[in-house]
Amino acid sequence: MEFKKIMNPVDGSSHSINSTRYAIDLAKKFDSHILLLHCHARFPVVLSEPYFQKAIDEIMKSSEDLIKPFEEMLEKSGVSYETRILEGTPGTHIAEAARIEKMDLIVMGSRGVSDLAGLFLGSVAHQVLNKAECPVFITK
Repeated sequence: MEFKKIMNPVDGSSHSINSTRYAIDLAKKFDSHILLLHCHARFPVVLSEPYFQKAIDEIMKSSEDLIKPFEEMLEKSGVSYETRILEGTPGTHIAEAARIEKMDLIVMGSRGVSDLAGLFLGSVAHQVLNKAECPVFITK
């Protein structure tokens, strides 16, 4: 089995930091390319200009700040990677992006930044396991 394209969804949690470490190790073993992915909250639709653009700018800045340490880890590792930031619910968008990008593997943390919400709504990892068409490697 080959894993040439590995998706690594991150949310800033300690579990996603560990998942990036695993993704790097696997990428080195299989000479893989990593797609680092972050899904942020939906943009507000009830705001008018200039507040709408300000809200978008703040969300994008927050997403870029969140993903920066992960990009630094990947840079230091020397593995090939690229970054995507998507709008919307992670459970659906991760699996959909993996299908569109023809990923061979998804490497992600078992719990994210919202552990309590995951207990009531179902965790993102659980949703991805059920919706993804490729193998999913869940880390702690």
